[in-house]
Amino acid sequence: MYSQPVLPIADPQAFNAVKASIETSFSSARVGGILKSLERMKLRFRRLRDHPSQGPARHAALGEYTKLGNADQGQIRELYLATLEKVAPEVRQSFSKLYAYTDHVLDQRQHE
Repeated sequence: MYSQPVLPIADPQAFNAVKASIETSFSSARVGGILKSLERMKLRFRRLRDHPSQGPARHAALGEYTKLGNADQGQIRELYLATLEKVAPEVRQSFSKLYAYTDHVLDQRQHE
């Protein structure tokens, strides 16, 4: 059975600040607002991997996120995506376009 390796966190203080920001932002009381914000930006959340300043870093922990090294930022992006996948099904249904394939994948399918 595959088990994801545990990577050490280089800057625990900054990492935990960003992690707490994501967890707070995606609490059941706030998740609708976050998804509306992404919808207004016309971004599908999976594209945030290419634009981290529009994802977890755009919240209160922007300064902390930018301090993180590449490995820690990668773990934050994975946490962010995993958090988005845990959103309640009824909320996800309301924002189904955000949960669609990335623009790149859609473009590839249109050319096939």
